Amino acid sequence: MNTQYDFDSRIDRSGTWSLKWDRYAGRDVIPMWVADMDFRSPPEIVDALRARVDHGVFGYVEPGPELTAAIIERIDSAYGWRPRPEWFVWLPGLVSGLNVVCRALGESGDDVLTGVPIYPPFLSAPSNSDRRCVRVPLMQDGDGAWHFPAASLEAAVTPRSRLFLLCNPHNPVGRAYSREELLALADVCVRHDLVICSDEIHCGLVLDEDRRHIPIASLSEEIAARTVTLMAASKTFNLPGLGTAFAIVPDRALRDRMTRVMKGIVHRPMTIGLWGTLAAYRDGEPWREALVRYLRSNRDLVEARVAQWPGFRVTHAEATYLAWIDCRESSLERPASAFEAGGVGVYDGADFGTPGFVRLNFACPREMLLEALDRMERVANA
Repeated sequence: MNTQYDFDSRIDRSGTWSLKWDRYAGRDVIPMWVADMDFRSPPEIVDALRARVDHGVFGYVEPGPELTAAIIERIDSAYGWRPRPEWFVWLPGLVSGLNVVCRALGESGDDVLTGVPIYPPFLSAPSNSDRRCVRVPLMQDGDGAWHFPAASLEAAVTPRSRLFLLCNPHNPVGRAYSREELLALADVCVRHDLVICSDEIHCGLVLDEDRRHIPIASLSEEIAARTVTLMAASKTFNLPGLGTAFAIVPDRALRDRMTRVMKGIVHRPMTIGLWGTLAAYRDGEPWREALVRYLRSNRDLVEARVAQWPGFRVTHAEATYLAWIDCRESSLERPASAFEAGGVGVYDGADFGTPGFVRLNFACPREMLLEALDRMERVANA
């Protein structure tokens, strides 16, 4: 492991207005629910932000050409897909992007399809736009691996279906979908004239060495023309508080609809977030590689420990830093509440459309993770 970077030090986040930690302020609860990491961001990013702070002027900005160039180079080198600079639509966050796309497509009462379990804003964005959220159940095989059958997606299509919300890598089940799976889903969208909005914010966090992230828009020009790809540096480099994301939208008419919906409502990304994003894509690769190795070991630890608990089963996370734990055969009626009472805060699977599960964020120092797993094991065995 690259000893240049420190992922083992425990960082006191009290007094920082941390959403993650302040939820349990004054209680002995280790927070492992919301998806931010308990690691310092790369020193290259911290140095870049310090330079902007030292400059001392925080006026309005527009993303500079070197920023889009750095992102394009990274996407091209990592995934073999080369977006064009004019395809970028800048956003203050990925959740904003989901809501903008829902508003930009179709009309009131139209259908938006997505697979469950899924990150909660996928379920709320359609209703925020007066659209109907159609939930397509993902399927598990005998080994517990989750799949998104194209046949299930097709069966859910109606004459009012306009949009398909995809999450790849998938939050919370940790799938990095294969080319074959993506092609099958895209084929349904092409035949039924659905726009694809693909959340690929975890694309830098593929943990399995034999897996590779595949942007669905990279499959063909025909698929790219109906796809909005949402990305950000925030998950990979622990920058969610900097409020910066972007959509890659090859189709000009679709870009125009999005910008019209955003006009006067959705603010531009913050100065500091744009500069942090530039440093992430330009200088952050060595840190990212070290992070992935550390997260891989954490994941393996979680999967080995949970496998020993009676009535529990954990999905193998090919990507992300999130463990999706099936508690349905355990003795816990309300597993998230039980684990919280035992000193670990996890995310309730009901919020993802799938009760009986919990989501555990393992992006933390190994010592903290071991302590949390010990506490959870006591609850599981009680």
